[in-house]
Amino acid sequence: MSEPSTTRRSTGAGFGRILVFVYGVFALSATGRSSVQLLTKASEAPVPYALSAFAAVVYIVATWALATDRRSVALVAVGIELVGVVTVGAASIVWSEHFADATVWSDFGNGYGYVPLVLPVVGLWWILRGSR
Repeated sequence: MSEPSTTRRSTGAGFGRILVFVYGVFALSATGRSSVQLLTKASEAPVPYALSAFAAVVYIVATWALATDRRSVALVAVGIELVGVVTVGAASIVWSEHFADATVWSDFGNGYGYVPLVLPVVGLWWILRGSR
């Protein structure tokens, strides 16, 4: 009797390629947005701009980890992303006076069609699905 195959699907293969592409787009857009904001008007809204920079780093790490099948790193990065988008989303609504300008995660990613809210859920599903 042969043993069941224990090969697992790479996080960057199949549907994962689409996920890596979307994460890459968000990594580039969040990096560009936060860089311009911090370089040109950091004093106007330091909290949102710093959060945009943090989001950019999270997206960069998640993109790299998913593309290179670093499942543990991807799990941590995407988990941080989910906590970030929920926390910043709620905070930007409750304490709107501290969010003079939007971040990628403000209002749960409203400015980006709520993709920042859905993306980590899909990312976690993909990572965990492939680890079985």
